[in-house]
Parts: sequence; C-alpha cells; structure tokens
Amino acid sequence: SIATSGDYKIHTFTSSANFVVSASYYDVEYLVIAGGGGGAGHIGSGGGAGGYRTATGLAVSNQTYAITVGAGGAGGTNNSASPAVGANSVFSSITSTGGGHGGASSGGIDASTGGSGGGGATGAAYGAAVSPSQGNNGGAGSANTGVNSTSGGGGGAGAAGAAGAQANPGNGGAGLASSITGSSVTRAGGGGGGRH
Repeated sequence: SIATSGDYKIHTFTSSANFVVSASYYDVEYLVIAGGGGGAGHIGSGGGAGGYRTATGLAVSNQTYAITVGAGGAGGTNNSASPAVGANSVFSSITSTGGGHGGASSGGIDASTGGSGGGGATGAAYGAAVSPSQGNNGGAGSANTGVNSTSGGGGGAGAAGAAGAQANPGNGGAGLASSITGSSVTRAGGGGGGRH
C-alpha cells in the first residue's frame, strides 16, 4: 500500500513484491522486519521476534527493488519435532534475519539464534540474537521442578525475553515503537513461554 503523510510517501509491504523508484535519486527511511520464530512443543518456549532494522538516509535510484517479506516459522507439533526459524526479510542491501525458534524440554530441543533468539526450556538452552544487533536474546527456562517447570520468553526487538521461574513462564521481550507510517506503532515482540 502507498500513503502520504506530510512530505513523506509511505510504501508498506506485507508480502513480497517490487518497490519501483521513478525518480533519479532519493534518500529513504526504512524499517525491515523479518518473520518471527516458531514456538516449541512440550513445555515449550516462545519464538524470537524477527530481526528489526531501521535507519534513515539510504540512497535509492531509478530502478525496481525486489522486496522479500519473511514468513513466521512453524511451531513444534509434538514432543520431538523442532519448530522452524522465521524467514529473512530483504530490501536492497538490508537483510533482517528471521527470529530464532523456541526450545522444548521434552526431546532436549535447544532454542536457536535469530534476529531475536528463541526462549529456552528446562534442560534446553535459550537462543542468542545475531550480530550485528537486530534484536535481543531469549530468556532461559526454569530449573526442573516437575509440574511447575516453565520455559523462557522469546527475545523482542526492544528487550530480551524473561526467564522462566517456578510456575511462572517468562514473558516475551518487548517490541520497539516506530513512527515510520506517520503514527507510533510497536512491532516485533517476542513470544511468551509455556508451563508444564
């Protein structure tokens, strides 16, 4: 979609398409967010937010730019199936990395790295955010407390996922606010953890 706010023309892509620049030269502000990671299964944790990259002053010229909008990763379907990471989003030279998938206690599935890392689970590591920074780490899972075991939240663009504590799963990390569309909207929060 294309909208106008003051002196700005705003192009918003929610699926992959082309960005056509008809003038000889422009500087643009961009916000590129990747797909979030999938949450895990048994006593599973939340997926991390997709990478969040934004800046001003990116030069574009009279040409067509292919825009790739990354999809979210699939969730874990049972005790042993690993969830999927999110897909990358791409604009020009900017690539935002998909979010890391969550970890699961059953099967010892570690969370993965990503734009933001997935949350960890009891006996399974949390995921870290990639470098250069596009987000935050996931939270760790709780100690093994039987039916009160919990997992951590996935990292968000604005904060790390919270660690799981006895009977209290970790919240997903907060997203970040941007006014690139003309009003402030918070995007790219992490997924919350689960409980036994």
